Amino acid sequence: MRAGGVALPGAARLLIACAVGAAAWCAFPALRGFPGVELSVLLPLAALYAACEYAPRCPLMRLTGRKVPGNMGAFFPVLLTGAFLLPPAAAALVALPGALVGRVEPRHAAARRCWHAAQLALAAWSAAHVHGILSGPATFRAGGTFEPGAPDFPALLTSASAAALTYCLVITALDGAVLVAAERCALRAAWRGQFARAAPPHLLHGLVGLMMAVLWRSSYGPVAAFFVLLPMYICCWVFAQYHRERGAHQSTIRALVQAVDIKDRYTRGHSERVGRASVLIARELGMDEERTEALRFAGILHDIGKLGVPTRLLRKDGPLTDEERHVIELHPEYGHEMVRGIGFLGEARSAILHHHERLDGSGYPYGLSGAEIPEFARVVAVADAFDAMTSTRSYRRARPVQAAVEELRRCAGTQFDPRMVGALAGALDRQGWSPAVTADGPSGNVPAAREQVPVGAGRARVTMPRGRAGGGGTEVDEGGAETAEGSGTDTVRTARGTTDESPGAPEAGGPATGGADSVDPDSGDAGAWGSGPRAAPTRPARPHS
Repeated sequence: MRAGGVALPGAARLLIACAVGAAAWCAFPALRGFPGVELSVLLPLAALYAACEYAPRCPLMRLTGRKVPGNMGAFFPVLLTGAFLLPPAAAALVALPGALVGRVEPRHAAARRCWHAAQLALAAWSAAHVHGILSGPATFRAGGTFEPGAPDFPALLTSASAAALTYCLVITALDGAVLVAAERCALRAAWRGQFARAAPPHLLHGLVGLMMAVLWRSSYGPVAAFFVLLPMYICCWVFAQYHRERGAHQSTIRALVQAVDIKDRYTRGHSERVGRASVLIARELGMDEERTEALRFAGILHDIGKLGVPTRLLRKDGPLTDEERHVIELHPEYGHEMVRGIGFLGEARSAILHHHERLDGSGYPYGLSGAEIPEFARVVAVADAFDAMTSTRSYRRARPVQAAVEELRRCAGTQFDPRMVGALAGALDRQGWSPAVTADGPSGNVPAAREQVPVGAGRARVTMPRGRAGGGGTEVDEGGAETAEGSGTDTVRTARGTTDESPGAPEAGGPATGGADSVDPDSGDAGAWGSGPRAAPTRPARPHS
């Protein structure tokens, strides 16, 4: 199974095959004409669920120019109605047509449809079993009456709630499994919080499904039962509005990032990759989805303040004056002011302001240290530095991922939070990383790779950029010294000379002044990974985030 040249992982293929096999085994008795299967119930419910799932894809609906709500799960009450009215095998069949015609992401579409169908069938089968055990398989009887001795409504509500929770448990368990198998999500993060978030809406679905089942068996018949779906459709519409609002948020962020990329062409694509690396760290730390999304926004928008920096400084190839350096170091505050009124960013605003703070207090703009630095800012600082080291640009080649991780570890405890560095390293071990070539020039301009300097062959000093912008550099001595450098380019040096040099770099073997290890990827700080030892920072008043 391939989509866009990317093969589905073997573990995911095995999981899907097992789920499909289990679903087929569950539904097979109904296909053989299992006693108690009422086609007058099975076929209308299956058709109704298929219509609900297919409506958002229907060409006729698209011609009207109106979007039809199609949130997955909005019509689960139909499946739960089947679990209350039908034997388990038949309840599993209700889900299959709708799952196979519903909307899925284009990537691995066939595999997603099979998985969706198997997941819903297994959940419906399990819910029907639990409901049958707690209330009896013949609780509802055609003709509008309950079987003699059947439980009263409160007891029926209990069994329906248990069935809905069972349905939720199966859905979330399989969701977590596919995250681990297909997305290589960490085990501890795959299921964390899923059931707690999903249980309340599933209980509501169970109540609506129970109402449909009661009306179905009443003298009013199936037509009255269908009207119960009207409130669910309204809820679905509300959720659709919420997703449209999220889409507008995404469009706003994309526009801001594109503006930064246009202004600072040397770091094009950097923001999106920092957002992706920040998500890896967040998931490794076990953050919930809401915080993970906010952290992704923080990574994407961390350099938005560059819009307030003169373009001539961002693109300057020569060394910066102290005044110019100070102007560039204002970009976190500019960025914070730009996003202050965007409420949905939440904690992301503090990361935009503080992602250049360092654990030892030598960062900017406020010289915060240790736990004073917001957690989001500590995550983005690591993601920012990692991407700058591993991205190929027109004026230099990328460093290997492992070398970048080792550099982060070397600076952990002084510049970076060791916990964030460890989380990124753990995520990369499992999921890997695809360094991207920034679209700022043809690949032919990328310097040829040079031989790696062996361990012990002199003390290597590596000039690592904060991006091209701002024109300065910092030589980070492998032995712990660093020196400010007046070029906006990267060089990899040894004591014997230059091993990888880009245009404009100074002569090899320049003196190194003592200072703390530093890795700073932002182009705003003189185009360097750090600017040497800083004086004790003057702390201006901190704005409210």
